[in-house]
Amino acid sequence: MQIIRRNTYEITVGNTKIGGNNPVIVQSMIKSRSGASELIINEINDLQNAGCEIIRIAVPDRQAVAALKSMIKNKIFKVPVIADVHFDPDLAVEAIESGAGCVRVNPGNMGGIQRLAGIALKAKEKKSALRIGVNSGSLDKKILKSNSGNIIDSMVFSALEVVALFEKLGFRNFKISAKASSVTDTISVYETLSSKTRYPLHLGITEAGPPFTGAIKSAVGLGILLSKGIGDTLRVSLTDSSVNEVKAAYTILSSLGLRHFGANIISCPTCGRTRVDLAKVVSSVEKITDGINKNLKIAVMGCIVNGPGEAKDADIGIAYGIKKAAIFVRGKSIKRVYIDVVLKEFEKELQSML
Repeated sequence: MQIIRRNTYEITVGNTKIGGNNPVIVQSMIKSRSGASELIINEINDLQNAGCEIIRIAVPDRQAVAALKSMIKNKIFKVPVIADVHFDPDLAVEAIESGAGCVRVNPGNMGGIQRLAGIALKAKEKKSALRIGVNSGSLDKKILKSNSGNIIDSMVFSALEVVALFEKLGFRNFKISAKASSVTDTISVYETLSSKTRYPLHLGITEAGPPFTGAIKSAVGLGILLSKGIGDTLRVSLTDSSVNEVKAAYTILSSLGLRHFGANIISCPTCGRTRVDLAKVVSSVEKITDGINKNLKIAVMGCIVNGPGEAKDADIGIAYGIKKAAIFVRGKSIKRVYIDVVLKEFEKELQSML
């Protein structure tokens, strides 16, 4: 299956190009509370090391704007930063003036669409970007009423109303998100927007939930949209660490062949033939490969049935027997060693490939 990306306009966020022929960009959001400078800086560094390509940060007040300006001035961010602003258009303008590459604005809580005009004009002046961030939980009540309470129609209407305003002002450096906690609603909204506009779309399932269920909801919803060529940036929103959001995002993109970043571990589900604690082994392999940015496919198999044959396209792997395990490279066994030393031998072979 070949995924053909939808043809969207190219925009610029900081030094990152989005849309057009550019790859789907991964972003996450700072979770440390505003004002906790050291924690925020540590989280920024962790995200950047994990491969996060755009970082969003909450800007709830002027103190947060000042902190953002200081971090930008001191070059803490190595990737573009999006200021997340709600309720106060003046804060959005100040965030742009402070050097934010993009500002996320929610038309449902800015006091009316016309209050977004000043933000767009400032972004146009400073060559910054905006993200129209429609959210199912904060729709304008007038829009909901005019669409008979239909969430999907209301979200699409709200997004396109802002698009029309920005175009009227001659401002086109923006992308759109329209997220709901419902997977099916989110899919419907993005499909409709993709058919009605060519501006880049930022994907996400809002309030997806805890790590396990949230990752599944996100994989289903975002996977369906991405498989149809819809989406230019994405965030997996989890009640978990922001670094794990980035890992989940890359896993989704990798499973569809859209992006590859770091180690892709495949492992068998185990059965009655398995003679080792494979879950423990996989956990150890995850630790060994953590921090590897090279695109590698790694297989961990519990028996010879699921050994090199079924994982022959892996760059390197382990297939366990009863007393010994085979280490194989691209489908060919290169050595058989006792189980108690196999992970050490595997790590040696892995390091030789980096």
